[in-house]
Amino acid sequence: MSIDQILNTINSFVWGIPLLLLISGVGIYFTLKLRFLQFIHLPKAFAYMFTREKGNNQSGDISAFAALSTALAATIGTGNIVGVATAIQTGGPGAIFWMWLIALFGMATKYAECLLAVKFRTKDKDGFIAGGPMYYIELGMGKQWKWLAKTFAFFGVMVALFGIGTFPQVNGITTALHDTFDLPILLTALVLTLIVAAITLGGVQRISKIASVIVPFMAIAYVAASILVLSINADKIPDTLIFIVHSAFNPESAIGGVVGFSVMQAIQAGVARGIFSNEAGLGSAPIAAAAAQTKEPVRQGLISMTGTFLDTIIVCTMTGLVIVLTGAWKGTAQGAELTNLAFSQGLFSSVGAIIVTIGLIFFAFTTILGWCYYGERCFVYLVGGRTKGIKFYRIAFIALIAIAPFIHLNTIWTVADIVNGLMAFPNLVALIGLRHIVIAETRSYFERMKTDLNLR
Repeated sequence: MSIDQILNTINSFVWGIPLLLLISGVGIYFTLKLRFLQFIHLPKAFAYMFTREKGNNQSGDISAFAALSTALAATIGTGNIVGVATAIQTGGPGAIFWMWLIALFGMATKYAECLLAVKFRTKDKDGFIAGGPMYYIELGMGKQWKWLAKTFAFFGVMVALFGIGTFPQVNGITTALHDTFDLPILLTALVLTLIVAAITLGGVQRISKIASVIVPFMAIAYVAASILVLSINADKIPDTLIFIVHSAFNPESAIGGVVGFSVMQAIQAGVARGIFSNEAGLGSAPIAAAAAQTKEPVRQGLISMTGTFLDTIIVCTMTGLVIVLTGAWKGTAQGAELTNLAFSQGLFSSVGAIIVTIGLIFFAFTTILGWCYYGERCFVYLVGGRTKGIKFYRIAFIALIAIAPFIHLNTIWTVADIVNGLMAFPNLVALIGLRHIVIAETRSYFERMKTDLNLR
């Protein structure tokens, strides 16, 4: 067996029925127990994003909006452009439907994990806020579960170094620039490595400041370009939406039996790429949420869950609709090349490819920065809360960025999927174990809101 075949076998096992049931089950459970909180309180969550929390005694390293921006910097990346394309290639247009579904339930999961991150955060030995799944596992579930916290932290470092944090992002940037502007891959890799090195060495404050500027700009610009394509092809949107839903349950009949997608392929591709994109249940966003300047875990949970909505329901949907309605997915183009082709066909010019390439650069670049921070916090936990050896982690991260452009695309996405799934397992187990705390905190907050004007 080749390396790719071995990796595909491992990936099929990791993303098998147990993990799919665990991810969807946790999301459905919190959706029901929290009484559809992600839908009812979504307007309030967006309002919280742009209003300062009232009251004093707010601890944290960065603002709540900066924490969300850091999380969005890590989530809105190649998954929104390349990931959606590969999901459609792997599972057919029906994969988009399953991305939607897992995102809607995933909003409740994201809320729960970010609430726990703020409730159980602490400070490391250098005085910085430390939080995330490894801390709410140890502090919330007890010392006897520290092995699970260590397991999460280990896979968190692996995802940062070999998954979302490096290979897919860098490969996406270098390939897109080469295909669109004919820039040498080696030159792009060198420049990108130097820029990332300069920024990541500045820590979370520098990363969050850059993310707070770039993330809103890049998301709005990309969505605007997508809306332009969809406006030009507005007459095709209703049929495209029907086709996507039909393909989710009847892939063979929807496609005419030519490609041979199955329902399970559509589900696996949609869920895996959906989690890759919005990271709900993965346990990454809580690491950024823990650093937010807030005293209310529920408030930050609400703010954080908007990231899943923005990432998948808005940005991924835009990409998916453009790819399907233009018919570009039926050809042989792959990854960023497929999305480039779809936008070019949608706009009837090469301008589409330029828009996608620029969007991909910003998306992927900020994801690299966000995941450098995530991996760093997991590394610090593994070495006992000390930052003394953090330089070794940063050097390894930067070195892997340098070699990422020269690894095969399929291998990159398979490795990323594997480590993502392994990272999700301990976090989802912890969410189940701490579910009663999430429910109690939520009920307490909304009860207090009835009489405390500062919470409104």
